[in-house]
Amino acid sequence: MILPDGYSDVPAGKIAAVVTHLEMLAPPVPSRDPQGAWTLRRVGRPDLGWYRELHARVGAEWLWTSRMRMSDVELASLIHAEGVEIHALEHQGGDEGLLEFDFRVPRTCEIVFFGVTAKLIGSGAGTFLMNSALRTAWSYQIDRLWLHTCTFDSSRALGFYQRFGFRPFRMQVEVIDDPRLDGTVPRHVAPHVPIVV
Repeated sequence: MILPDGYSDVPAGKIAAVVTHLEMLAPPVPSRDPQGAWTLRRVGRPDLGWYRELHARVGAEWLWTSRMRMSDVELASLIHAEGVEIHALEHQGGDEGLLEFDFRVPRTCEIVFFGVTAKLIGSGAGTFLMNSALRTAWSYQIDRLWLHTCTFDSSRALGFYQRFGFRPFRMQVEVIDDPRLDGTVPRHVAPHVPIVV
């Protein structure tokens, strides 16, 4: 559905985001990794509890809730699927970043989730994680790498992705139930997104 020009009302209890889809069609020029005590580890067949906990620590502030609302069966069918890879960013003995790839479409890779915990924001860990993501994704036989970000995310996310060579190709508007009102995430998270009831 194409939205008409002008304002469109968002019902009380819901939130709306502008979603920007970005892609790259060839490997970018490699950039240097920043200094830092980080490593990337692929997690084969991740434990659901581990995944939920890391996903929440990385993404609750940005209202990553699609996976939080899934049953164990639904979540396992996604993150244990052939062609899906889960990676953790390790720092000082703990997992502090999440990188999820989906290679199920031939010659295409989607970065489904990408982020670091609040503890590492601004440390250079995000740059290390993206460099690692690009090296990993383009080591496969792909012609296209893509991801999306939205206005629930950090205001720096769009520019960050573009600096690495991703280019916007589509915009959408997403309307969902506000996950802070049903307890999916704490009510105090994401103060950059207003609660309207």
